[in-house]
Amino acid sequence: MDLTTGAFWAALGSIILANIVLSGDNAVVIALAARSLPPHQQKKAIFWGSAAAIVMRIVLTLIAVEMLRWPYLKIVGGLLLLYIGVQLLSEDDGEENGHNADGGMVAAIRTILVADLVMSLDNVLAVAAAAKGNTPLLVIGLAISIPLIIFGSTLLLKVMERFPIIITAGAALLGFLAGEMLFTDPAMTERFPGITHEVVNFAGAIGAALVVGVGVWMNRRARAARNASDRAAT
Repeated sequence: MDLTTGAFWAALGSIILANIVLSGDNAVVIALAARSLPPHQQKKAIFWGSAAAIVMRIVLTLIAVEMLRWPYLKIVGGLLLLYIGVQLLSEDDGEENGHNADGGMVAAIRTILVADLVMSLDNVLAVAAAAKGNTPLLVIGLAISIPLIIFGSTLLLKVMERFPIIITAGAALLGFLAGEMLFTDPAMTERFPGITHEVVNFAGAIGAALVVGVGVWMNRRARAARNASDRAAT
């Protein structure tokens, strides 16, 4: 690997650019998972969650081409992503004193890792193509991307604090991605070869509406339960 050649720097730039462009949804998950932590833990969760996700993505990139051929993998991933979206949205109203009800920073990092794994199944193909089989180049490019993803997640977290509606939009994005994954699984495309891009987009819209609807309903139910408990206590 000759660091002085233009081909090396062009490939490295392509990997970094592809990873940044394709990691917008991952930054949303990182920010959503970290927002309910105490302020002193948010930066740690973002850093360790991003770093661990990048390491996992390197491993995933090496085997992604084969994994994407497995039937039902994306269906399972889509259902898991729907669950994560609902949980992240319901946490918006289920936290107290800024603490994550699910166990703090470890739970946030676990959520980041699981969601990144699910959403990276398609994304890593573009990064792998940019690397052109050069594993050291792939590792370097993804490693350089870490601070950029961390910066994006930190910035998004601050915006969420000022505009809470972005939390709902972020959860809707996860639902949309889940709907798309369900209808692009090899098992679905083989059984229903006529699935069009419009159908996939419609499935994504249904997924987004489902996540937001269930999340809002869970918030209202939790709020009603707390109000009833407060009235009983007084």
